[in-house]
Amino acid sequence: MSLYPEEMTPRGGGSGAGRAFSQRNYGMERFCDLFTPRQSLALATLAERISSIRLDDAGLQEAVKAVLAFALDKQADLSNSLCRWEPMAQCPRQLFGRQAIAMVWDFAEGAVLGDSSGSWAVSLGGELAGLRSLAATWQAGTARQADAAQHPLPDDSVELFFTDPPYYDAIPYSDLSDFFYVWEKRCLGMNEVALTPKDEECIVDEVKGKDRAFFEATMQRAMAEGRRMLTPAGLGTVVFAHKSTDGWEAQMQAMVGAGWTITASWPVDTECGSRLRAQDSAALASSVHLVCRPREDEHGKTTGGVGDWRDVLAELPKRIGEWLPRLSAEGVVGADAIFACLGPALEIYSRYSSVEKASGERVELREYLGEVWAEVARQALSMIFAGADASGFEEDARLTAMWLWTLRTGASAAEDAESAEEEASDDGDDSAGARSSRTTRLPGYPLEYDAARKIAQGLGCHLETLGGLVEVKGDQATLLSAAARAGYLFGRDDLATARRPGKRKVPTQQPDLFRQLGLPSDAEVEQEQAEFERPAAGKTTLDQLHQSMLLFSGGRGNALARFLVEDGVGAKAQFWVLAQALSALYPPNTDEKRWVDGVLARKKGLGF
Repeated sequence: MSLYPEEMTPRGGGSGAGRAFSQRNYGMERFCDLFTPRQSLALATLAERISSIRLDDAGLQEAVKAVLAFALDKQADLSNSLCRWEPMAQCPRQLFGRQAIAMVWDFAEGAVLGDSSGSWAVSLGGELAGLRSLAATWQAGTARQADAAQHPLPDDSVELFFTDPPYYDAIPYSDLSDFFYVWEKRCLGMNEVALTPKDEECIVDEVKGKDRAFFEATMQRAMAEGRRMLTPAGLGTVVFAHKSTDGWEAQMQAMVGAGWTITASWPVDTECGSRLRAQDSAALASSVHLVCRPREDEHGKTTGGVGDWRDVLAELPKRIGEWLPRLSAEGVVGADAIFACLGPALEIYSRYSSVEKASGERVELREYLGEVWAEVARQALSMIFAGADASGFEEDARLTAMWLWTLRTGASAAEDAESAEEEASDDGDDSAGARSSRTTRLPGYPLEYDAARKIAQGLGCHLETLGGLVEVKGDQATLLSAAARAGYLFGRDDLATARRPGKRKVPTQQPDLFRQLGLPSDAEVEQEQAEFERPAAGKTTLDQLHQSMLLFSGGRGNALARFLVEDGVGAKAQFWVLAQALSALYPPNTDEKRWVDGVLARKKGLGF
């Protein structure tokens, strides 16, 4: 075995877990390429010295070499050509500030033989300090390495099953561990395996042929194995955190399919806010703890049978109705309340082996979750004003309603809207179809990204497909105001007006949003005696409502009337239900509140 790690670095690529690796794009194909010659020599020398340690007590020798190998791992993390410079502490920072091998153009290098950060003395000192602190309360324990889908423990042998499983496509665990393994094998003489095993790793990485179906099937086997080991009265807790709704659904489907009944779901802040991954980025700050129990009787026999879809749907409103007021009374509101309701709601579905409709058709978890999201939204809104019905709301409307509800139940929504206006800037990145032609980003309603992510996942929404409604920038997500969506809702072509050549325009008396967009006013349209081509009705009810609000804000009463009456937008009952809901949710003294109330005021006069 070479003194230097000549094993190949991860290939990376794709849109799955492999996106964490880009080093091969810069010629770093072997692990030794990640280090300068000086760094490689220092690390190889330390590894050779550790491997040559000989003690009379074989057990002590193994322990000493293992501890020193761990210290060398830390040294390698701080002695490579991809280390960053920490300007505040004035010292190098490790490569793995996040779970990726990222390119660094100007790297920082510590002195291995010195006594400051990046030196062997500091790395070893940290190991020794940890051992000394543990020695005061040392207790013997047992750890086993095994395939999670083929565990050596016998049936019904544990009272608690607690696991923090792979997060879908978020982290390429085994590929990342190779960085450390190539040095450990040189310290400990492990020549049998070139790199860590990867074939059965439960992640999504299409470059390796691992898709959602592979993840769900592998996770289900592992979850079933956990249920096998647990006593019938035992408790299980599964920690999960992932940005995508697909990853969240796949994890829950695997658990239900493995014979678990999910009884509770609690979002818990688990991540360090000062870590590199969380700095000015859309990083998760909390993990959801799914509490579950085996779907078994006291004798270990599987229970549940087939549930009736009608019974499940009948029980759902009552269950959510019991939890939301309780959570609100205990101070759990907004995004956290949405997730906390999912566990009790899932208990209704997951207590059965399967749920079927009267026709015999099986109801998949995804369909049930759709009912849960709608019910949570409906009851959350009913806590604000009686008679609210969000059951027919589309994805963007559900997200908007619950976003505003979260602001309303948290800090002062008016203050949030005011801060949004103050923070509006013109240096944001434009996304296709999601901005007006103005250079200044118009205000909206900001939330921390993690709260926005929890709202979206709790309602089955996909933030990545809602670029025309939500802007994610750094660690903040903003629900765009109606004005900020003007360019998305009113394309220039959709608002074109046929003008006769040579006619002089009548200037508008007051600048408005449509003037700023370079579009004609109602007065100009009437002067030209041309038929005003109304905007094409938006794809969703929320889009159509925002279009109506903007027409009202621009003083375009005739266009608004034709849009609502002739185009049939106002004939849909759900349009007015959504308008009434947003009227109750928009913060007072905001443009949106005035505009939506203005549209509502036209309802009776237009015959609706």
